[in-house]
Amino acid sequence: MTDTEAENDILLEMKDIRIEGRAKGIWNPIIKGIDLTLHRGEVLGLIGESGAGKSTLGLAAMGYTRDGCRISGGSVTFVGQELRGASERRLRRLRGSRIAYVAQSAAASFNPAHRLIDQYVETPVQHGVLDRKVAEADAIELYRQMRLPNPEDIGFRYPHQVSGGQLQRAMTAMAMACRPDLIIFDEPTTALDVTTQIEVLAAIRDIVKTYNTAAIYVTHDLAVVAQMADRIKVLKNGEEVEEADTRTMMSDPKAEYTKSLWAVRSFARAKTPEPDPKAQPVLSVQSVRAGYGAVDVLEDVSFDIHEGQTVAIVGESGSGKSTTARVITGLLPVRSGRILFRGEELAHSYKKRSRGALRQTQMIYQMADTALNPKLSLRELIGRPAQLYLGLSGKALEERVRSLLDVIELDPNQYIDRRPSELSGGQKQRVGIARALATEPSFIICDEVTSALDQVVAEGVLRLLDQLKTEFNLAYMFITHDLATVRAIADDVVVMQSGKVVEQGRTEDMFTPPHDPYTELLLSSVPEMDPEWLTRLLEARHSKAST
Repeated sequence: MTDTEAENDILLEMKDIRIEGRAKGIWNPIIKGIDLTLHRGEVLGLIGESGAGKSTLGLAAMGYTRDGCRISGGSVTFVGQELRGASERRLRRLRGSRIAYVAQSAAASFNPAHRLIDQYVETPVQHGVLDRKVAEADAIELYRQMRLPNPEDIGFRYPHQVSGGQLQRAMTAMAMACRPDLIIFDEPTTALDVTTQIEVLAAIRDIVKTYNTAAIYVTHDLAVVAQMADRIKVLKNGEEVEEADTRTMMSDPKAEYTKSLWAVRSFARAKTPEPDPKAQPVLSVQSVRAGYGAVDVLEDVSFDIHEGQTVAIVGESGSGKSTTARVITGLLPVRSGRILFRGEELAHSYKKRSRGALRQTQMIYQMADTALNPKLSLRELIGRPAQLYLGLSGKALEERVRSLLDVIELDPNQYIDRRPSELSGGQKQRVGIARALATEPSFIICDEVTSALDQVVAEGVLRLLDQLKTEFNLAYMFITHDLATVRAIADDVVVMQSGKVVEQGRTEDMFTPPHDPYTELLLSSVPEMDPEWLTRLLEARHSKAST
């Protein structure tokens, strides 16, 4: 390609882009003079830890900033048009039609009151690209290309009637409705299990290639970006660290920070002895059956968790992991079977459980943003459970809160009066841990506690949890779809599929062949850093299916 051809092939050019955010009346820099060039049909991966500026830079490619932010310098040129300072009318004509956006959470982005196909046709009809009848037919064709089941009918469902992976693919199809030149993908597979993630990644890659659509792919998952991107740009604290083609970046990163990201999954739990089979478990789930309405979700689920042990519950979306947690906490009554805590059977409903039983079992949630009341200070968030279950007040309560902030490595003098909005994602998750510890429990359920965190922050949280397990002799039930996390933190693994326990055993045994076919499917779906991994996997599965 000649220099002139390359210049004509440039779709997006951002020069010396600077973005600021306003806090307490003061404008602070978020993006500090970054250049970005994207050619037609090219996929650029943006990676870096939380707060690096990945999503902010991706949104700026649309000439957009979130509330409280502004583009304070530089230029954003899309197909020769300057977006910075452009009128809202002109930007509206571009957004949705020539530039589209796929959010991290499809569930939060769809309107729950409207069917999928109604939301799909809205953009092409409003932009005058297609009439409604043609747009509906186009939706069905894109649903088929996105490998959605029953493409002729699935669009007539409401968002809550499809799985998370299906909703994410429907959102990608919706972004393609006007055949845009550019799509910004903002962590589109973060909350998906590994088998669903493979389907979504394959579908995104196919549709980008089919329509020669350029993309900016924002993620903190290095193995995922290796499968999707032609080039990778690494960010830290709003500045560019380095940029290179994907193969070069994966095999030979230059910057020490990039190398540290590559090596971040070095954490491994302290080895714990196999529990005495005669010892009484902290928690015993025995032949449990449970469900919603007339439908059984769990069938004959049984496993034990011993003192000082971490048991990982793994499986794809809909396998029954979260339902099992709801049953254990008494939020969903069992239909048959028993749940024993230190040998004593727990009442089926939390309303009938003693305060002592409720105190002993606590939960750390996936999304700290929604789990922590934004109006309360850390003093109140951590103090309330200690006040309710331990009866602490006054000086004793203050000392308990400060002690727990020390445990989670947040300086009490700096943080005790802060609110969640003043914390990073990793700090919020640490507060969730402190709140769970406030009641002095012996058993904690960790529900996807690292799935929304970048790998640097996630490793810190895993280290903290493992340290606390030893320090307080805790037992954990660790719900996750991240098998790298399972390797790092779990002593035992329980594999679930369609509400049943498929296989269970010691972690080292579960990762050693031979496996149950479903366990093998999960293990083979974990992305690797090799850029050719996804291609090889899809070819192998296609070959196997055709024989």
